[in-house]
Amino acid sequence: MPGQPARYPQDATEAVVHDLPPIRFDGQLIPIRLQVRRSEDGIWRGRVLFGAADTEGERSTAEIFCATSEPDLWQSVRDLRDHHLRDLYRSLL
Repeated sequence: MPGQPARYPQDATEAVVHDLPPIRFDGQLIPIRLQVRRSEDGIWRGRVLFGAADTEGERSTAEIFCATSEPDLWQSVRDLRDHHLRDLYRSLL
């Protein structure tokens, strides 16, 4: 699941948002983004953002992805299937 960076960080610990392929939920396409950052302890952390950015409908998970390297974090994201993302989205409604 490749991500397209929506913006680039100013420093290594600033979060970067990547666009992911949308999911279909109740007949609607839901935009998905992944917010990734490297914490001060060197661990890569990520959260999933659902819905249009900066709108009332935007939903976010906690930082449910953690890895010692950015490629490992992305592997965790790639391992998710659409039904996992739909369940995450449903849990935030």
